[in-house]
Amino acid sequence: LRDDRIRIERMEKLHFEYSHAFQLITDFYAKEVPDTTGPQKASVILSLDKPVICSLAAVIAYLKEFNLEKMLYNPSNFKRLSSETEYMTINGTTMKNLEILQNQTDMKTKGSLFWVLDHTKTSFGRRRLKKWVTQPLMKSSEINARLDAVSEILLSESSVFGQIRNLLCKLPDIERGLCSVFHKKCSTQEFFLIVSTLSRLDLEIQALVPVIHSHVKTPLLQNALLEIPELLSPVKHYLKILNEEAAKTGDKTQLFKDLTDFPVIRKKKEEILDVLSKIQLHLRDIRKQIKNPSAEYVTVSGQEFMIEVKNSHKSSVPSDWVMVSSTKAVSRFHSPFIIENYRHLNQLREQLVLDCSAEWLNFLDHFSEHYHPVSKAIGHLATIDCLFSLAQVAKQGDYCRPTVQDNRREIMIKNGRHPVIDVLLGEQDQYVPNTTNLSGDGERVMIITGPNMGGKSSYIKQVALITVMAQIGSYVPAEESTIGVVDGIFTRMGAADNIYKGRSTFMEELTDTAEIIRKATSRSLVILDELGRGTSTHDGIAIAYATLEHFIRDVESLTLFVTHYPSVCELEKAYAEKVGNYHMAFLVNEEESAEQKGSEDEENPEFITFLYQITKGVSARSYGLNVAKLADIPEEILKKAAHKSKELESIVNTKR
Repeated sequence: LRDDRIRIERMEKLHFEYSHAFQLITDFYAKEVPDTTGPQKASVILSLDKPVICSLAAVIAYLKEFNLEKMLYNPSNFKRLSSETEYMTINGTTMKNLEILQNQTDMKTKGSLFWVLDHTKTSFGRRRLKKWVTQPLMKSSEINARLDAVSEILLSESSVFGQIRNLLCKLPDIERGLCSVFHKKCSTQEFFLIVSTLSRLDLEIQALVPVIHSHVKTPLLQNALLEIPELLSPVKHYLKILNEEAAKTGDKTQLFKDLTDFPVIRKKKEEILDVLSKIQLHLRDIRKQIKNPSAEYVTVSGQEFMIEVKNSHKSSVPSDWVMVSSTKAVSRFHSPFIIENYRHLNQLREQLVLDCSAEWLNFLDHFSEHYHPVSKAIGHLATIDCLFSLAQVAKQGDYCRPTVQDNRREIMIKNGRHPVIDVLLGEQDQYVPNTTNLSGDGERVMIITGPNMGGKSSYIKQVALITVMAQIGSYVPAEESTIGVVDGIFTRMGAADNIYKGRSTFMEELTDTAEIIRKATSRSLVILDELGRGTSTHDGIAIAYATLEHFIRDVESLTLFVTHYPSVCELEKAYAEKVGNYHMAFLVNEEESAEQKGSEDEENPEFITFLYQITKGVSARSYGLNVAKLADIPEEILKKAAHKSKELESIVNTKR
């Protein structure tokens, strides 16, 4: 982009040189990390591979520009990148095609898979659920741990789950708050809100501990709940130090209740009191000097310790006093003693504000030592929120718990429904359920034909979404389902060009397909919707045929292939064991066509009723004219098209 939205900065080569990097890291952990374990941490880090050390040094240098290098103080947050993938591969194209985070019509959340699954109560829970949805798990033990927890929330009679759910309601965003505390960007009000919320949660969960022990059985829930009070226990101490009123008004000078731990502030406050008492004592001298035993200090528009004298008595005022302000009736003065001490007092007060701000930042630093345990506790709360959300989803009608297995390559779904369309249709229209049986040992490829708008794309998306839901650890919209863990879902559907990059629709289509061919494995689910449609019929059929054969023979993935090319269906004969032909069922409305024929012997398009039901066998035709009628193409054009269609069909048949 040749504009200012993207800025490219290049780091000097020096940062990536090993000797420089080694020095920088040694200094950083030995001198800058406030902890005594700095040298230990340095030795852990310096044992890493050279390229890692060079990169880390560059990251430290970069983060220092933003005062964010603190994030690297504790290497226990570092995580080793492993070649073993933890999560199912869902690339950007698949995210978009399956509408996982947003719908494709107006890019809003409504109508996406996330929208169906999101019943979270907290903003940090919602963020974690988004992560779960985009990173389905790959280990059946982890998936089943989530499913066990969801089942327990769903089926348990105990009231403890209701109480825990209530705790989650109305929580502020403590995760974000904790982050701003850690980076010392928070106000006193925000700090007080976060810490008092954490302290309240600690007490409330602590009170539930006996019930949790006796009524919560699944390890995922039990461990998370029981660990929270332990992790949050240091927080209460910080609440006791603070003065609530001052924290809520943001007055840092009155913030700390007990000043024994804050000697600097205590000393400054004592000095201020000293000066104030001197000024009070000086009032006696003033009264004598102006011979007015009842004279008092007045404060007007922020100016303190002024003596007010009627203008008629001005003569009694000593000549070295300084007039500060006056009205028609009175004049106000400062004596030399006041001038000197008032200046001193204001200096002390300013110094106090600076000292209090410095102590406040130190105080936040101390609190940040507990950042990791507190952050972990918030993570547990987020997990609990997500599990409650998934339990809410499972309560919807006719959802079942999927059976998830590691070592099987299969997707078996009995009467599955599309999770999103199911919710959008609501009660009035029922989504037509469909069954799927794909198995690595048996039939693993479905070639799907059928009329346009007959429900092919919805069906294939439904299979993919049910697989994703199962691996997130959610119940699925089906009567029963067994999913063998899938390592990735790859899709190619929809027509979109990329004019800016000079790529036609067909080029985009083939680029996507090439990526799938490179990345899919025998444990992937591959979905290809109308491959080869952007070019001439012969080339399109040839590409579709060759690509599908490659997936059947070489990749061996579970594959759903939607096509309008009948000749692709011939692959069933060549690979009878592995490939099945299917179509979306429909009825041809004979009567309507007959009525229209009238006396003349002219051709009329056929009209069909969709049954949205997946059925064995090939659909010989695509009934495109039916869609043309639905789209309100004028009658005479439809008739002309029907005539032409018959003519071409008879030519092809004659050739055959």
